[in-house]
Amino acid sequence: HRFNKAQQDALLGAVEAGTVTLIGATTENPSFSINNALLSRCQVYRLQPLTDDEIGQVLQRAINKDSVLKTLNIRLSDPKAIASLVAGDARRALNLLEMAVQTAVPNVAGELVIDRDLIADTAQTLMPRYDKHGDMHYDIISAMIKAIRGSDADAGLYWLACMLNAGEAPEFIARRLVISASEDIGLANPNALLLADTALRSVQSIGMPEARIILSQVLIYLATSPKSNTAYKAINDALAFAKQHQYPVPLHLRNGVTELMQNEGYGQGYIYLHDYPNHYHAQQYLPDEMAGVRFYEHGDNQKEQATKAYLDWLKAQG
Repeated sequence: HRFNKAQQDALLGAVEAGTVTLIGATTENPSFSINNALLSRCQVYRLQPLTDDEIGQVLQRAINKDSVLKTLNIRLSDPKAIASLVAGDARRALNLLEMAVQTAVPNVAGELVIDRDLIADTAQTLMPRYDKHGDMHYDIISAMIKAIRGSDADAGLYWLACMLNAGEAPEFIARRLVISASEDIGLANPNALLLADTALRSVQSIGMPEARIILSQVLIYLATSPKSNTAYKAINDALAFAKQHQYPVPLHLRNGVTELMQNEGYGQGYIYLHDYPNHYHAQQYLPDEMAGVRFYEHGDNQKEQATKAYLDWLKAQG
């Protein structure tokens, strides 16, 4: 399991010929950590976290069958007290049970009662199931961004708290908030990008634990802002179009720096807009072949509709 992708090539021939039956278990996403050629020859099974009831069954079986635990008079009064702290991880549940047994004091009947209060004192806090380089790192940040996009500040704060409790770098979270401010809020509230960018620089200079307040403020602001992805869509459409079509810049838009350029028509016919009322005059800025092509469409939010109304008025004047 410590083979890098280049070393994994050594397994291909044996796996292909059936000489080796390869069985592996990993907490990493196999799509990222396993050579594509090797992965294509494997069947991948995702192991899901255990449910609270399943965790309870694992704990009770350990109490009944473990060579040490079965010799003790243990009564697990609230299995869900442990299950709620281990995020479906049986190994963590068993470790927590063992610690609780070691600290429990027998009652008058000689029982070691494992109840919610004892578990709370033993565990102190939730054991976060989080890997800053694994799936949880990407899954939780994705959930936070989608909550912001869905205008659910409470859900966004929960996922933010999960990352902060697990020790996620606040700068990473702040960078994603900057992206969300442009991708999901965009022109519906341009101030969102300014606030998110300021927060990124503030988080970098202040650090934790105070950075949590800054992140919370920005997340709530973004989640409660009007949403628009018109800028995101416009640049994607423009990039896709530019990959397929490349036209020369019209002569009147070129800068005639030298006399030779000017003699060739560079800059001729260009209208200097500041010489006209409202600093506007109709003029063509795209090649003739692109007449009528549009990438940006105004969103249906108040800010972009106000901008559209202004541009319609401006064009009507000149």
